[in-house]
Amino acid sequence: MDLEAQIRRDKLPRHVAVIMDGNGRWAAERGQPRVFGHRQGVRAVRAVTEAAAELGIPYLTLYAFSTENWKRPRTEVNALMGLLVETIRTEVRELNKNDIRLHAIGDLDKLPERSYKALLQGMKDTADNKRMTLTLALNYSGRWDILQAVKSICRKAEKQAEALTEEDFDRALCTAALPDPELLIRTSGEMRISNFLLWELAYTELYFTKVYWPDFSKEEFYRAILDFQRRERRFGGLSAST
Repeated sequence: MDLEAQIRRDKLPRHVAVIMDGNGRWAAERGQPRVFGHRQGVRAVRAVTEAAAELGIPYLTLYAFSTENWKRPRTEVNALMGLLVETIRTEVRELNKNDIRLHAIGDLDKLPERSYKALLQGMKDTADNKRMTLTLALNYSGRWDILQAVKSICRKAEKQAEALTEEDFDRALCTAALPDPELLIRTSGEMRISNFLLWELAYTELYFTKVYWPDFSKEEFYRAILDFQRRERRFGGLSAST
């Protein structure tokens, strides 16, 4: 069955966000260290990025490292930061070839210096690309972003509290340059959003799959898009059939 052929190009989500989960469990089931799973997960990142760009989805956001992930063993955190540097440096050529811009959100200046510099260089090298924006959420949490937005608004004190609008708050978030996600995908069978895009997910369609991230292929991505296209998005209103 050709899943890609079934997808309606006139009904694509503008922005897809993904919680990439299950690398460690995928590795453990194969008798390998967790880092092995993270390395294999890079293949899924490449596959999903290609699939989204080929379909014509303009924004893809990947939850790569949360603020809570610092609690993991130091060896795993160091390996993840090293993998980030390695991946960015090796993938920039492909991103440019496919006209994809690299973007990032989160408390980025708290990243290790080497990782931070590699990220900034990757963003600079792809800044002129326009086909799709690939955003990495790094050292990110939804609560952190809401709190920093409130602090920013308070420091500026440009308006009275009663005059503050949702649009004003949107502009203070680190996701200000992105539209709200229309579809959130989470892999590995977990059914929660884990402090990801808490403000932005208000009306997002949620798709959960038991597939571990290293096994998440283009076909699995197409299944998520097809599921999204079968849904009726009402935004609090009534169904068209009511």
